[in-house]
Amino acid sequence: MSQEKVDRYKKEKANRRKNMKKEKIQYIIRRCIVGVLAVALVGWIGYSAVNMYMDSRPVETAEVDYNAITDYETGLLTADETQ
Repeated sequence: MSQEKVDRYKKEKANRRKNMKKEKIQYIIRRCIVGVLAVALVGWIGYSAVNMYMDSRPVETAEVDYNAITDYETGLLTADETQ
């Protein structure tokens, strides 16, 4: 081996522990990011599915007839005016 290769090998060997620690930290960070993205994706898909289901359901409406109340109020007003 040339002297350059020997020097490079010694330098790598001296920093091997530091490099392995750095690689391990990068691996953990990468896994965490992928995990967060996976959870966000699953949550978004679930939220979209629930919205699509809710939108496809028929909407229940109730009609209220206020004619009786309106007639009662007009009756009270006309009774007030006649007194």
